[in-house]
Order: sequence, then structure tokens, then C-alpha cells
Amino acid sequence: MRLTTFTDYTFRVLIYLGLHPDTLATVGELADCYDISRNHLTKVVHYLGQNGYIETLRGKGGGIKLALKPEVIQIGVLVRDTEKNSLLVECFSMEQCHCKIVPACRLTGILLEAQQAFFQVLDRYTLNDLIQDRTKLEALLTIKS
Repeated sequence: MRLTTFTDYTFRVLIYLGLHPDTLATVGELADCYDISRNHLTKVVHYLGQNGYIETLRGKGGGIKLALKPEVIQIGVLVRDTEKNSLLVECFSMEQCHCKIVPACRLTGILLEAQQAFFQVLDRYTLNDLIQDRTKLEALLTIKS
């Protein structure tokens, strides 16, 4: 399973904000830090704000910050939320399935079991687990503490 760029950028935003719980960041700051598209990040930030992960403050002196504590943001939940339309194979959605062997195929069940195991592992972790090595992350992101 390959996660979308949207999910990847979602984690990048949350990791950055998790490293700075008491300060406001901007989309431009995040884009420059990670050297990624501001336009794409704007969509990610909008999503995170709409879904209660971050607070957004408009105007001069505005920015974004975490709305939740890092230990509350569950990795498995976040991936499920951002990857809603990501099916491993088309037969996971019978309405869109055109495969002739579905009635006799065991692959769907095996892949579904593997996907469930994938999420069981992700469910054991939170954003707090991702930001444990603060010093190294801050150095890599050229963040001044």
C-alpha cells in the first residue's frame, strides 16, 4: 500500500507542529522547511483545520498550531481519514469491480486481512511517537529551538 502525497504532507505538518506546541507556524514556513508545494500544503492545512487536528488563526500574526495534544492524535485514525478512497484492489468495492474471477478468488480476503494488520500496527502509535527524537528532527528541519 502506498500512501498518497496528501497523507504524507499531513504527517509532515503535524510533526512540525508537534515539535512547536507553543508557537504558530505558517504554510509558507512549512513549505520552505520541507521544500514542498505551498498550494498542496494549503489543502492539507484546510483539511486538518476542518477536522479539528489544528487551529488556524487568520490575519497578521496568524498561523497554525496543534489543536490536540500529540499523544491524542492516532496514526491509524489519521491514515484511515486521509486515505478513504484508497482501495488496494478494485474488488474491495463491488460496485466498481469488473473482475471476472471475484466469485472464486481468495486474493480479496488475503489482501483485506493484510490491510487490517497494517492498520492494527498503525493504531498502536500516536503523533507523540513520531516526535520522540526531537533533537534530530529539529536539526533536519533546521528549526531553532
